[in-house]
Amino acid sequence: MALAFDEFGRPFIILREQEQKTRLRGLDAQKANISAGKAVARILRTSLGPKGMDKMLQSPDGDVTITNDGATILERMDVDNQIGKLMVELSRSQDYEIGDGTTGVVVMAGALLEKAEKLLECGIHPIRIAEGYEMASRIAVEHLERVAHKFEFGLNDVEPLVQTCMTTLSSKIVNRCKRSMAEIAVKAVLAVADLERKDINLDLIKVEGKVGGKLRGHRANLWYYS
Repeated sequence: MALAFDEFGRPFIILREQEQKTRLRGLDAQKANISAGKAVARILRTSLGPKGMDKMLQSPDGDVTITNDGATILERMDVDNQIGKLMVELSRSQDYEIGDGTTGVVVMAGALLEKAEKLLECGIHPIRIAEGYEMASRIAVEHLERVAHKFEFGLNDVEPLVQTCMTTLSSKIVNRCKRSMAEIAVKAVLAVADLERKDINLDLIKVEGKVGGKLRGHRANLWYYS
């Protein structure tokens, strides 16, 4: 290591090992970026599903957080790689737009990267791989539109919404009282929904209550802003 000065008199350090470092190019650089994305997806993979395990995260200040939420895990992780940061942004945008599926979207992205790596080793150009994924996405959306079932509902007929909401609570802790929780969620959403414009502002829903307690068929209070 040596100390030198530039033309403006500012000092900078010259490392002897710097000459031995090489920059990754071509296929090696692509594999390195894919490995970073796969590493992030591998961390979240074990927290997915009804048998998923929680992650224990410790901050530099010593605070400990235990969660299986993908957005929370990635937000509290110290990610240096740029591809890893893109995975964090992917989970964050999923949480902002949908509010759920933060773990699944990262795991799926990691699986797509894993398959893309095998295609790269076969000599297929990255642009061709991206075009193939876009074509597969269009085909998947068209298939979902064909097999989708539409349910008619209204303010006086909310049973289809309640049944749909109950299916999302089958693997949650509130499984035993999912009927009551589904009715509460549907009433809260309909209270702030504009059915004519098909628009819902979820920020208008406010949950108030004590931590803990039990739900035994009593009527819960819903607070919302009009």
